[in-house]
Amino acid sequence: MIYETIEELMIKAQAAEGKTFGEIDTTGRIKNLKSKGTLGNIIEESYFGYKINSASKPDFENLGVELKVTPFKKNKNGTYSAKERLVLNIIDYMNEFKLTFKTSSFMSKAAKMLIMLYQYEPDVDISDYQIFKAFLNEFSEEDLAVMRRDWKTIVTKIRNGEAHLISEADTMYLSASTKGANKLSVRTQPYSTLGAKQRAFSLKASYMTGLIRKCLTPEYMESFSNKDELQTKSLEEILNERFMPHYGKRVDLLCSEMGIKYNPNNKSMVPHLMARLLGVKKNDISDIEEFSKANIKFKTVGREPDDSIREHMSFKRVNFDTLLNEEWEDGELYQLFAERKYLFLIFRYTENYKPKVKRIPFFEGIKLWNMPQQTIDGVLYDLWVELKKVVDEGVELIPKGRRVFNNLPGPSFNGVSHVRPKAGNGKDKTLLPDGQWITKQSYWLDREYIQEILDDE
Repeated sequence: MIYETIEELMIKAQAAEGKTFGEIDTTGRIKNLKSKGTLGNIIEESYFGYKINSASKPDFENLGVELKVTPFKKNKNGTYSAKERLVLNIIDYMNEFKLTFKTSSFMSKAAKMLIMLYQYEPDVDISDYQIFKAFLNEFSEEDLAVMRRDWKTIVTKIRNGEAHLISEADTMYLSASTKGANKLSVRTQPYSTLGAKQRAFSLKASYMTGLIRKCLTPEYMESFSNKDELQTKSLEEILNERFMPHYGKRVDLLCSEMGIKYNPNNKSMVPHLMARLLGVKKNDISDIEEFSKANIKFKTVGREPDDSIREHMSFKRVNFDTLLNEEWEDGELYQLFAERKYLFLIFRYTENYKPKVKRIPFFEGIKLWNMPQQTIDGVLYDLWVELKKVVDEGVELIPKGRRVFNNLPGPSFNGVSHVRPKAGNGKDKTLLPDGQWITKQSYWLDREYIQEILDDE
């Protein structure tokens, strides 16, 4: 069926709200649950009545509208989040770099999207999933400005013969996600004889979360940038401009200026302070629109008077329940770095460290960073493989005095990342697959590696 106007199309789409996929399906396709895109295919074929295809043009070509059926989930705190990124189209490395952003394959597909949301519930039969909301999405000028930079970042690597070095964390909202059965799914690229992983233009799960929340619960999200700035500056440049007047100031004085109580034992003090310095009222910079949609997390770094860094940097706890069964690109370690940027908030101590002597640092600067794909595919992957091997074979727990040592890959493993304890105390333990109890462990980046990142200006 041909829909003559967008209004006609939207009336049809919104009439599906509340219907289950089992009610919509007329082909029996829903029984083939192993088929990727099953639910989207049901909507295409059974509801809108057109043949399934993988054409590069929008699904409703005469209207320039692409159909996307995507899941969301309800969190324990009552908020909504995207369950996954929104995959758009495979990137043709041999042709994409010849285009402009306006004529890009991404914009040809996604400039206008009919998005149909359904709620993912693990304990509900897939045939009982309901279409929750149907809406037409057209990107704001602010988001398009960021996406234009993202597209240029991806295309620049293609043009430089570096498509094999593309990482999802290179970009803010629009990413080039891996799309293939396995690591052998590669494509030729220009200006290089190396094969590059097959990738697709995708909207990050974090970006989709922002889009879904705006649609389902129109909550106000504060932003520190505006569309005019974004036309000419990157988010990092805008961040530096906002923070620069405060560089070199002692943290307790900054707190006083911003009306915040200085309490270094309060973990929310720094994010609260940084949000105020950006000129927003949110209590956490993670709640700011640009950070939320770009999946940017912040980390504080303390530098000594001689530039060294005393402490390793901790990340997520190791989930031993899922570790042995996870695939690399679906695993928590990969996702910590392959899909995320980090804003390092750098603080400087002017006095040398002395045990039990409190020091108040100065705010020195920021660095927006993501781990290079070569590092992810190299030493980070090596850590994951070694960790799985040790856990699978059974962790050796070696008591020495009051401490218990283990043979997990520690700080001397590869110079970049390791696993070590992070717990409230020695009694804060977790169960290993072999039935032993071990102090809770986390993923860490080596302090020497962090220093290299900060020194690499």
